[in-house]
Formats: sequence, C-alpha cells, structure tokens
Amino acid sequence: MAKTTWKSGTMLFPVPPVMVTCGTMEKANVLTIAWTGIINSEPPMTYISVRPSRFSHKIISETKEFVINIANLPLAKACDFCGVKSGKSTDKFKEMGLELEPCKNIKTPMLKDAPVSLECKVVGVKSFGTHDMFLAEILAVNVDDKYIEEDGRLAIEKAGLLAFAHGRYYTLGRDLGAFGFSVDKTKENKTKPRKSKFMEILKIEEKIKDGTLKIKEKKPSLQRIIKNKKQSAKKNSSKFAGNKKNAKPHGKKLNAKPTK
Repeated sequence: MAKTTWKSGTMLFPVPPVMVTCGTMEKANVLTIAWTGIINSEPPMTYISVRPSRFSHKIISETKEFVINIANLPLAKACDFCGVKSGKSTDKFKEMGLELEPCKNIKTPMLKDAPVSLECKVVGVKSFGTHDMFLAEILAVNVDDKYIEEDGRLAIEKAGLLAFAHGRYYTLGRDLGAFGFSVDKTKENKTKPRKSKFMEILKIEEKIKDGTLKIKEKKPSLQRIIKNKKQSAKKNSSKFAGNKKNAKPHGKKLNAKPTK
C-alpha cells in the first residue's frame, strides 16, 4: 500500500466540535471550537485554541473562564451556526433557540441542552501564532440525567455525539468495545459491556465488500407474538361485546301470543 506525502498541516481527524460558552448569564456568547482535548488527569486539565480575532477571545481573556459544551446530533445545526457567525453582530442564542443555565463554580453559563458541560478555569495562555491556547482546569462536569443509567453509569453512547473530520460533521456510531478489550478475557458484563465487537464488524465489512452478505428476514420475537395475540384477542372481545349489545333477543317475544 502506497502513501502520498503532503506538506505539514492540521490533518488530525476526527476532532470533537464543541460549543464553548463564555461571559455571564446576563451577557454571554457561544462559539464552536474543534481544537480542544484533555492534557492531564489529576488535576483534570483541558485546553481550547482560539484565534485572537474571534469575538469570544477577548471575553475569555478577561473573565479567565469558559464552559465546554459537548455537542450531539440535536445540536448539530446550532453547532455549525455558532462556528460561522460572530457574536459581535448576531445573537446566536436567539437565532438557534439555545437556552442557558448557571454553573456551580463559575459565572459563565452552560448550554441547557448539551449532554455534558465542563466548567473550566483558565490557568494560562500560550500564543502559537494563528491561535492562542487557553489552558484550563476542569472544576466540574455537568451531565444530563437522561444519560445516566440506574447503576450510575454514564451512557454517553446514547447521546449521538458529533465528530468533525476533513470539513464535515459525523455522529459516532458502532461500538467496537471498551478500553482494554484487546486483552480482556472475562465474561461479558451486560451492565458495563467491555467485550469487543471488532472482529464481528470486520467480518460484516468484508462480506459487504465481497457482496456475499445476505440479509436474513427478521423473525418476530416471542414477546411481539404474545403482544399481537393479546391485542387481537382484545379487539375480538370488544367486537363480540358490541355485537352482543346490538343483537336481537332470542326465544319468545314479550308481546307474543301464546300458542294453542
């Protein structure tokens, strides 16, 4: 397999398109940033790279705080809009119907509809030329309750997270297995799945490529069959009751004359 060598560039894909809020509840702004990530565990540290020309750059420089709101499928349009429009001349919250709510540790608000919002405090700024990197400590993580399972697990795979690659947006799809699946030898844990589906997916991909994949007709599950039978029985019962109500009485009529 041959590779074509290009000049150096920012072609590291995919990256997370996040919606960064800044300012205060009374005067806030939001911009979309794809250059962000985690750089330390204890304390948890992150960064965002922002062009000095951006309207939010001055706000973050003054307040020394911001919120990283992770974007998902329902926020895809707003995420793109907030990346091409400037808060200097556009009320992005009004245009996209975005709601704000206060954070616990900083004055900057977070997006109400974001599945996860990270409260960040700037601890340093480094200029690299086209962008300034705001180094920040993550003070708190706010998670939408609907993505938390009964056992406390964060089911973030249900959020439809966005990914950005080579100028296009995508949503995360197939589950290949949890961290450590390559060496895992334990039995499958249904509440915290870790086993890999990697080989299974590879086989499917090979069959699709070779044109040998046969799509089997799905058989109805036992629960579905029982449900259909119950619905059918209920329907017939209601129909029978209706017919019985409107049916003419059998036997002798009340006003009929007795036979001789």
